[in-house]
Amino acid sequence: MSRKKRRQKQKKDLPEAANGSGLLTNWFRASTAAETAANTGGAVGAVGAVLMAPVILSAIGFTSAGIAGGSYAASMMSSAATANGGGVAAGSLVAILQSAGASGFTEIANTVLASIGGALGTCVGTAVGWLSNIFQKRNEQKRREEAMKAILFGIAAGALFMWSKR
Repeated sequence: MSRKKRRQKQKKDLPEAANGSGLLTNWFRASTAAETAANTGGAVGAVGAVLMAPVILSAIGFTSAGIAGGSYAASMMSSAATANGGGVAAGSLVAILQSAGASGFTEIANTVLASIGGALGTCVGTAVGWLSNIFQKRNEQKRREEAMKAILFGIAAGALFMWSKR
C-alpha cells in the first residue's frame, strides 16, 4: 500500500475510532441497562442473602442461646412438637433452623443461600431493568413527538408568515 493510500485510510479510520467503532467498544455499548440491572441485582441478592440470613433467624427467634420464648420460632417449635407427639423430629425445619441460629451456617448452606439470593436478585434486577427500558422508550417517543410538533409548528408559522407577506 502506498504512503498516500495509507494516509487516506488513516484519515478515514480516525473518526471511526474516535466514535468507538471498535469491536470491544461495540460490545460495551451493547450491554443494556436491563443487563446491568440484572447483574447488579444478582450480586446484591447473593451477598445480601448470606449477610441477612443470620439476622433474620435471630429476629424470628432462632438465637445463639436457643429459641427465644414468645417468638415466632417458639410457636413453630410448639407446633412441630405437637405434630410429632411431644418432640421435635431431627432433620425437621425447626431443628435445622435452630441449629443454624445456634451455631451459624455451614459453607454449603451459605452457598445455597447465595445461589437462591443471586437468582432472586437477578429476577428483581431484570424486572427493574425491563421496566426502566420501557419507560426510557416512552420518554424517547415523547421527545420525538415533541420535536415533530415543534418542526410542524415551525413549518406552519413559516407558511403563515409567507402567506401574510403576499
